[in-house]
Amino acid sequence: MESNRRNFLKQSFATASAFAAASMLPTDLMGREFNNTNHPKEIVLKPVKRNASKESIRFSVIGLNHGHIYGMVESLIGGGGTLVAVYSREPELLTGFTRRYPNVKIAKSENEILEDNSVQLVASAGIPVERAPLGIRVMQSGKDYMTDKPGIVTFKQFEEVKKVQKETKRIYSIMYSERLGNRASVKAGELIQEGAIGKVVQTVGLGPHRMNPTSRPDWFFDPEKAGGILCDIGSHQCDQFLFYTNSKQAEVSFSQVGNFNIPDYPKYMDFGDMSVRSPHATGYIRIDWFTPQGLATWGDGRTFILGTEGYIEMRKYIDIAGREGGDHLFLVNHKETKYYNCSNIFMPYGEQLVSDVVNRTETAMTQDHCFLATELALMGQKMAFQLNV
Repeated sequence: MESNRRNFLKQSFATASAFAAASMLPTDLMGREFNNTNHPKEIVLKPVKRNASKESIRFSVIGLNHGHIYGMVESLIGGGGTLVAVYSREPELLTGFTRRYPNVKIAKSENEILEDNSVQLVASAGIPVERAPLGIRVMQSGKDYMTDKPGIVTFKQFEEVKKVQKETKRIYSIMYSERLGNRASVKAGELIQEGAIGKVVQTVGLGPHRMNPTSRPDWFFDPEKAGGILCDIGSHQCDQFLFYTNSKQAEVSFSQVGNFNIPDYPKYMDFGDMSVRSPHATGYIRIDWFTPQGLATWGDGRTFILGTEGYIEMRKYIDIAGREGGDHLFLVNHKETKYYNCSNIFMPYGEQLVSDVVNRTETAMTQDHCFLATELALMGQKMAFQLNV
């Protein structure tokens, strides 16, 4: 008993000595007191009063097969565009569109729009496999083209689009909306330009989505028509990698896809991931259709941007920590930790694209960037290892 008592006292003194020694170490060596629970400085960005757009165009719509068309149209209208006409091969899709835009003219055919010389741009969210052929016809008619992603679903289409774009000198713009249509993504670009995190060396893009098969048309589950998960949703992340790392060339390191939970559609892919790299940066991309029903929105999309002097995290559509709404951005660097509420940030893509149409410039997105993001997504899809699930 006396021996046990002596051992207990020795251990107690040793523990006390260790804590005393630790208390004299610099806090940097102790992980800043292990768990510092100070809240980051919160910044609610105020709306900036803007003048009306300097430029204006007339545009029409062909193809309403995806709901992204509404965001595309709103972007163009906000940027100075006037909606003229709409054509849909499926009359039932016109109901919601004309309810939202009651003054739009319903065209009787695609050619009615293509032959209207007063229209400068055509926007489309048709079935993905039909977007590139339509874009070629649009450019050959002397108009610029704005399409939902994926704007091109095969390498054959890719080469044809590049050829016609070079010949016609028309704009072929793909709206990668997870960057161009998200306020936190816009703010992240501004912070990086200001040098807030130093040189960007890596991005991690996570694109989870919620699956509801009964609400999807048959073409959605056919990779030959929809492009496949990396070609489709992955193009968002390829765009962001190129933009945030300022990469002008890049390649795919690896990619893989699988169907884990949609047995009724064996060709479908509900999971995919890939890695990309440029001469000075790397990127990891993960896409899935596993958003659980308990989440209050369709997906907890996040982007992590690592720099030599800090990092950024975007919680684009929801913050499961409890902050309301979307458009959340966190910044950590050597000076501070900040949280930005980006809900009032202006998204310039529509205004820039309208200006590009008028002035023949590339302020919204360079054509090389647009095509390279798609090329990476196509390559990731083509070389993907098929997981045996």
